[in-house]
Amino acid sequence: MPSGVEAIKYMEHMYILFTGAPGSKWSSVVKNIYWSDDIDHTDYSEARTYYHDADTPGRSQLMHTGAYWDPGMEFDVDEWDKPFSGTGKRIVKAHTFAHQLDKLKAKGHPMVMVYRNDYECLEWWKLCGEFNITYPNYQHFENLDKMWDHIQAENRDTMQFIKDNKDRITKPKDNVDLCRLLGISFPNKGRLHNYAQKGIQIYVYK
Repeated sequence: MPSGVEAIKYMEHMYILFTGAPGSKWSSVVKNIYWSDDIDHTDYSEARTYYHDADTPGRSQLMHTGAYWDPGMEFDVDEWDKPFSGTGKRIVKAHTFAHQLDKLKAKGHPMVMVYRNDYECLEWWKLCGEFNITYPNYQHFENLDKMWDHIQAENRDTMQFIKDNKDRITKPKDNVDLCRLLGISFPNKGRLHNYAQKGIQIYVYK
């Protein structure tokens, strides 16, 4: 571990923060950069996975992978290092980061925000299993009416932050672009993930 000023600079670039409303397809954005050699994968375990076939009917695929930080999950929202034991940049993802973006930007970490409109978020989340999703745990949201409220609030706060910080925002078109912006290598055997084709918008604050 570096020391002094170098240690501060190291810590500033150690984390990549992700947020997106439930149903925004943010987990697919994470999945398509996660296996970069520059990412710390030690938060992965079989218990921290979820498969669904919403994108490929009749054929389940791994869609949720690695630790999530949100109410009801195994780590408090500020316990970023707990699931990790390796080296590389650590992806820290939480829906509730959407409400903390102004505070989080002061930490100096790149922040990736995933957006779809409210209705599409809710319908996709329902298609993926809604409250039957086994990981992450969505019981905090209680019911569909409250989930609808949460989705609207998270999207609203995210888009307000983007508007207020547009001079620091970049919009990548695919996971190749995103890896470049984040300073990580493209995953071995990675596939191109075109965001427009998937109906999602990605914004990076740096």
